[in-house]
Amino acid sequence: MNLKNKVILVTGASSGLGEQICYEAAKRGAIIIVCARRIQLIGQVKEKCKQLSQNEAYAFQLDVSDPDSIERMYERVKQEVGAVDCLVNDAGFGHFDNFVSFEQEKIREMFEVNVLGLMLLTQRVASDMLESKRGHIINIASMAGKMATPKSSIYSATKFAVLGFSNALRLELKPFGIAVTTVNPGPIRTEFFDKADPSGNYLENVDAFVIKPNKLAHKIVKQISRPKREINQPAIMEFAARAYQLFPKVGDFLAAGIFNQK
Repeated sequence: MNLKNKVILVTGASSGLGEQICYEAAKRGAIIIVCARRIQLIGQVKEKCKQLSQNEAYAFQLDVSDPDSIERMYERVKQEVGAVDCLVNDAGFGHFDNFVSFEQEKIREMFEVNVLGLMLLTQRVASDMLESKRGHIINIASMAGKMATPKSSIYSATKFAVLGFSNALRLELKPFGIAVTTVNPGPIRTEFFDKADPSGNYLENVDAFVIKPNKLAHKIVKQISRPKREINQPAIMEFAARAYQLFPKVGDFLAAGIFNQK
């Protein structure tokens, strides 16, 4: 698990899971590139990474919904840091509501952040990884991309897209020594739900399934040196997602019942 001098770029790294991934990788000596919109927060994360790693760390402002922001950030990475060994696409957000009430602008914004921005940055990084014939891309999808529930129609659609994209990309890049891992978490105790569920009741209702971000980050970073196809957490939701595929009627019952707490 030694990541000494490995360059790891993490998006959505100002808080939550992305922030914890930065710290876990820094503990193992990695050079961390912290990317997010909130520049005041990424500076703090960068400084903590430097303390943990006793190595260099960088903070670059990034709005993944803006192609120009992606291009500017990545050019700075190439000029100031160098080749990226591992890209972690964590930036994303959700909003829960009935589809018929969903604002079109919110739909567009969610796809730009969760899907299109992820694809553009991945394309830029993967193109450079192809030259060195090595690298690892980790895409944070969601259990919502395997098992949709009421009020998650748009969020689930974005994560279904990330999952399908990752599966195809893994097959394309494997012959060139580049690994692709998809992470499918259930609900994580982060500020994600401040925007996704303003009522504040969802995490309380599904408390038995909620993941701690530092524990999931540990599992993810552990696989950077030993890439695997998928990381699915928690186990009970992975089982439910498998049931959803194998036994559709049972899957619909679970999705509309025990996991429908929005």
